[in-house]
Amino acid sequence: MLIRASLGMAVAMSLIGLAQTVWQLLLLRLLAGLLGGYASGATILVATQTPKARSGWALGVLSSGIMAGSLAVPLIGGVLPPLIGIRNTFFLAGGVIFITFLATLLLLSEMPRKAPSRATDSALPAVVKLSGEQRRMITCMFVVASLVMFSTMSVEPIITVYLRQLKTDNVTMMAGVVMSATALGSILAASRLGRLADRIGYLPVLASCLAMTALTLIPQAWVSNVWQLAALRFFMGLALGGLLPCVAAIIRHTVPNEVAGRMLGYSTSSQYLGQVLGPLAGGLLGGYLGMGSVFLGTAMVLAACSIMVGRMGMIRTPVSSKL
Repeated sequence: MLIRASLGMAVAMSLIGLAQTVWQLLLLRLLAGLLGGYASGATILVATQTPKARSGWALGVLSSGIMAGSLAVPLIGGVLPPLIGIRNTFFLAGGVIFITFLATLLLLSEMPRKAPSRATDSALPAVVKLSGEQRRMITCMFVVASLVMFSTMSVEPIITVYLRQLKTDNVTMMAGVVMSATALGSILAASRLGRLADRIGYLPVLASCLAMTALTLIPQAWVSNVWQLAALRFFMGLALGGLLPCVAAIIRHTVPNEVAGRMLGYSTSSQYLGQVLGPLAGGLLGGYLGMGSVFLGTAMVLAACSIMVGRMGMIRTPVSSKL
């Protein structure tokens, strides 16, 4: 999967530099999306190949790397076009991704795993084989993963409008600063929270991070300047850093090894669903009820997730006792 994703993205990004019309650009962007998925594939690889006792730390380190890229690439992408041109920027991006393809092909090796039997060749038998408690835990994690991305992305369409309401100068740049503050917080916290979860349990850390994220969202509805918002987004990023690594680790610990990759793939799909629905809901809510309602609404969603995860942890079962 990683080899296919990196090679496909390298080709697609290079072809974007050759686009002559808007429709060609649109189709090539669609192709890039279809061929992508390196980050999600890397998450599955790390989760399934790392010893269970250190999966939280390993996924946290990976999450920090992904967030670091998310923070640095927009800045680099803003600097390069004036220097080398827009088309050459896409060619350069394709070349960098091709180097990633070569590194993946030559440097990564996957430990052999037990070949799936005919009974686990399809997704349905894999789910049916899980116990009722395992299915409840996995379903809970799918919901949490989707709602985390839903809540995170719901702010995207309204952030510049919100900054204008705060009488902010240079809105575009400050919007980047505010969003980067969240990523910076996640970079600093992800591996540490992952290590903490390995030591004291994934469900307590996940529930606590969800609650802290909700608490930091509430005052964002009433800030009076952009620096207050950036500070709150940074502290929110600290809590966000522990969410998705814990979700992936819980799934990894809950299901048998032979279906772990498939279940983690479903978790990634649920995250993409949240990424799609979040901006739509945030834009609609902000348009009808005001910008502050988006922060309060997402805080309520994450608080509900925290309560749900906390209840799962309080009910001592063979599954939850390991988490």
